[in-house]
Amino acid sequence: MDLRVIGCHGGETPKHRTSAFVVDERVAIDAGSLTSGMELRAQCALEAVLVSHAHLDHIRDLATIADNRNQNGAEPLLVVGTKPTLAALKKHFFNNLLWPDFSRIPNVRRPAIRYVEIGLEEPRAVAGYEVMAIAVSHTIDTCAFTLRGKDGVLAYSGDTGPTDRLWEVLRETEGLKAMLMEVSFPNDEARLARVSGHHTPATLLEDMKKLGAAAARELPTLLYHIKPSFQAKVERECGRLRGVNLTVCALGDHFIL
Repeated sequence: MDLRVIGCHGGETPKHRTSAFVVDERVAIDAGSLTSGMELRAQCALEAVLVSHAHLDHIRDLATIADNRNQNGAEPLLVVGTKPTLAALKKHFFNNLLWPDFSRIPNVRRPAIRYVEIGLEEPRAVAGYEVMAIAVSHTIDTCAFTLRGKDGVLAYSGDTGPTDRLWEVLRETEGLKAMLMEVSFPNDEARLARVSGHHTPATLLEDMKKLGAAAARELPTLLYHIKPSFQAKVERECGRLRGVNLTVCALGDHFIL
């Protein structure tokens, strides 16, 4: 399984891009920076985007990738999410006010995007992978994903603070190769992290203990969503954590899982 980091931050500057990851050049996970971080040919080669929730930093480039693919005659892009997430996209994003409804452009038979609803903990075949959504704890309906391919499983936390069901599912997941895990704020911003539904290094460590000591120590855990203002501080605090196998993602990182 091939994983490329297109965007991995919890905010944007000229040196930071918001969440977007691509697996095997076929499936994107979230869409915060798919067009700002990918060449046009690669954008048109995608088959699906898994959308964890409807916050703008995770969906923004759905607008421009739909437009680009429409102009280039690409196949419909599958936009995969839970019922609340897709409802928010339809009502507040692709609503012919904020942005054209590309689920009907250029026509309803062959649109630029096609919505695919996925139920929680109901495995679904998507673009040659088995995808499962798991509810996590954020300020709006949000899910984590597991993505199972022929080489194993990649987990993606979505935006979340301390949560339980995700770790229960992952403990029972065979072939888990790596996890993309959010951490956003330093420890002295614990209140802000709590009310906004995010992790600090301290809460991340406590949550990962739910995976089991051996698994937490061995599982490659790729950290993303650090707020640009706190990047150095969060990295230092994560570097002091013990009993976990952490790597902070950077733009352009390429992992073979």
